[in-house]
Amino acid sequence: MKKILLVNAGSSSVKWKLFADETQEPLASGLVERIKMPNSMMTTKYQGKKIMDHFDQLTYEAAADLIFKKLKSLKLVNDFAEISAVGHRVVAGSTKFKQATLMTAQKIAELKKLDDFAPLHNPNEVKYIEIFQQMLPQTPQYAVFDSQFFTKLPESNAIYSLPYEDTQRLGIRRYGEHGISHDYISRRTAKLLGKPYDQLKMITLHLGSGASVAAEKNGRAFDTSMGFAPLTGVTMGTRSGDIDPSVIPYLMKKLNCSVEAVLNILNQKSGLLGISGISPDMRDIEAAKDHDQRAQLAIEIFVNRIIKYVGAYYTELAGVDALVFAGGIGENNAGLRQQIVAGLSVLGFKLDVSLNRQQTEGVISARDSIAKILVVPTNEELSMVQQIKKIKD
Repeated sequence: MKKILLVNAGSSSVKWKLFADETQEPLASGLVERIKMPNSMMTTKYQGKKIMDHFDQLTYEAAADLIFKKLKSLKLVNDFAEISAVGHRVVAGSTKFKQATLMTAQKIAELKKLDDFAPLHNPNEVKYIEIFQQMLPQTPQYAVFDSQFFTKLPESNAIYSLPYEDTQRLGIRRYGEHGISHDYISRRTAKLLGKPYDQLKMITLHLGSGASVAAEKNGRAFDTSMGFAPLTGVTMGTRSGDIDPSVIPYLMKKLNCSVEAVLNILNQKSGLLGISGISPDMRDIEAAKDHDQRAQLAIEIFVNRIIKYVGAYYTELAGVDALVFAGGIGENNAGLRQQIVAGLSVLGFKLDVSLNRQQTEGVISARDSIAKILVVPTNEELSMVQQIKKIKD
């Protein structure tokens, strides 16, 4: 049986998931964490079991080798010729990569030129493409880009109010992220509603440690909260979301630090973590909200920023057919969904409280809501497999 292996590489971790090529059914998944750090570990999920393995100071190459060894030891793969394709999630494809792409030497060279668009993500993702090419030289490697869904944004939403010549020459625009997720969520919503995808107006919320709001109109992305990089938009786990750009030189002066140090603050030490001082995880913050004012403030800001974006997109789209919750928080936190929808009640959004508590895929809105409200668990991996198969088959 042929299989497709998906890889999602980070700076200190790599996630993987194995699918049956023909049926697109998931077979196993895993996560290698703390790469190039003490106490590295590998978690494998297979047939309802969770297997933990511990190592020390794994390199990127050793982590990839462990994945292959695990596939063989579990007899998920007997011969690596069974792997028909390896798909890599890549954050930034700029406007050069508008669909899933077979990674040739030329394409990798082009991709390396885009490191500045996602310096915390792209270099490691490219590294893993090259590692897997060396380990499976006969297996085609594909990149699926988080930014590709937003390459068709109308220019009025895509570009900033900078000198137009600089915008064009330097490629400065709103690239957005979580595109694989928003693409899947919006298409799945159309199926659940039984309506043509290209005739719907939707606002989709991917709410997790990383969070973004997107607007879809007539079968394509129309607007998105993330911008040139994954830093802007709503408040996130450790990322600030929108700030006045003047804050950057101000912090550099007052903290006597470099622009890189300020970007590290905005990316790694801000957001829910920075406001609460507790954790980037909403579950930890909610556990402390009754006795910690900063925890409560972090929740209020998180909800407030989402409401602002949804309200703006509702107006921009001149009404919507559906508001969709996805991501770890969006799928699993009924209380926060209720707070967000309550803040949108002035527009006519209304939850069915009972349906909202059920935590299952589908409609959770009241009958008299201005639009359908849904929970749709995102499935980025399945979307990647479908895109890869469309090209390779």
